[in-house]
Amino acid sequence: MNKIIRSIILLFSLTFLGSSALASVSEAPKQMSEESKECTTCHQKNDNAVVQQWGDSLHYRANVGCYECHAADEGDTDAFLHGEKGNKKLISIIVSPRDCANCHEVEVKQTEESHHAKAGRILGSLDNLLAEVIEGNSAFVTEGFPGGNSAAAVNGCWQCHGSQVKVLEDGSLDPATWPNTGIGRINPDGSEGSCTACHSRHSFSVEQARAPETCGKCHMGPDHPHIEIYNESKHGIQYASQKEQLGMDKAKWIPGEDYSIAPTCSTCHMGATKDQDVTHNVGLRISWNNRPPVSIRPEVSDKKMGLASQSIDWQTRRDNMQDVCSACHSDDYVDNFYLQYDGLIELYNEKFAKPGLKLMKAAKPLMNPVKFSNKLDFVWFELWHHEGRRARHGASMMGPDITHWEGTYDLAKNFYTEMVPELKELIHEGESSFSEAKQKQAHHLKAVLDEVLNSDNHKWFLGKMTEKQKAIRARATKDFKSQFEK
Repeated sequence: MNKIIRSIILLFSLTFLGSSALASVSEAPKQMSEESKECTTCHQKNDNAVVQQWGDSLHYRANVGCYECHAADEGDTDAFLHGEKGNKKLISIIVSPRDCANCHEVEVKQTEESHHAKAGRILGSLDNLLAEVIEGNSAFVTEGFPGGNSAAAVNGCWQCHGSQVKVLEDGSLDPATWPNTGIGRINPDGSEGSCTACHSRHSFSVEQARAPETCGKCHMGPDHPHIEIYNESKHGIQYASQKEQLGMDKAKWIPGEDYSIAPTCSTCHMGATKDQDVTHNVGLRISWNNRPPVSIRPEVSDKKMGLASQSIDWQTRRDNMQDVCSACHSDDYVDNFYLQYDGLIELYNEKFAKPGLKLMKAAKPLMNPVKFSNKLDFVWFELWHHEGRRARHGASMMGPDITHWEGTYDLAKNFYTEMVPELKELIHEGESSFSEAKQKQAHHLKAVLDEVLNSDNHKWFLGKMTEKQKAIRARATKDFKSQFEK
């Protein structure tokens, strides 16, 4: 029998539906349990801040205390006896989504079906290769990792994406994997995710979860600067100047009804509207997945991850998001925004991403086979992973400076001044090789590069701007002079 159900049945003899598997509590406890009272009496002496945070929470007002969340069952891998002699209780430090699901079953199910809960799968990705080997080493030795681990991965990647928490023989948690509130943390009970990534212990404030700064802990930086984009957008400017009018602590929080100053991340990706309920699946309103080298539709990536939402097409998700937009904007405004956004995605995919992948495939036989031992590896990685994402995400959230100067400008600059020269150097080395195989591979790469550079998107680089482009530039120059040079 799971821990919260056991304790509440024992104390209050409440009636529950279902078996000893996960179930929802039918009602809040009528009074605080004696176990939780004992916890707070002791922790007030040593961890009073934790008690105060809990005292400000809705949990406290619902008589849900320390024991209701932290109580453990015999056989739980992270369970240990805690308390004073003669009055020890079996508890676990980690309150996992599976524990939260006893009361918040719908929210946890939605989260488990989202990309957030799968973020811990980065542990085997290209990003983690960078942190574990290229940036790091194996000098961080712990009991759970006797062969060592990379402090760069532990302190960087894992703190946002989540670690796989390791329980040691004495029941303690390995310091390489704990503390950790990464959104896709892999917990000892097998569940994925961390509710406290957004609802920080122990107040679990809905106001905090709605604040863009909470999302900005992870959604920032050179590869996905969402908080920076938001801050420069009109939405972010309005939030910064008038956020006290948003009432983010309200139970009912619907744009157009309860507030209209500005949306936050939560408003657009998770919040209720007059026609939609709150969702904890942050992908159900996204119509492009801009994470990979080439932007794809979200149902495609969901299928790769085995998510149930693979059955929800991008048009439906876009309708969901446009429903949020319509609380403040006209249909024409929303439709035109999406035309602009789709145009940027098509530009990126067709001009840089697809040709880039084609060039890298042709260059691979001429490169050192060790990943990231070539300058070209870094150049291409940053083109799609940094500049390409910044351009795409900037457009998706109306951040013009990041879309252009930190996105498409850097993308173009590094494509033409870094990637193309590196490819030409590979071609030269291959053609100069005594190996016929290398010469053949170099000829193939040269043919692919010539094909790309002679395409309409790139022929300007060869001094072959298309007549259409020339006409557009000439007309723009003429129109500018006629209007402003008087």
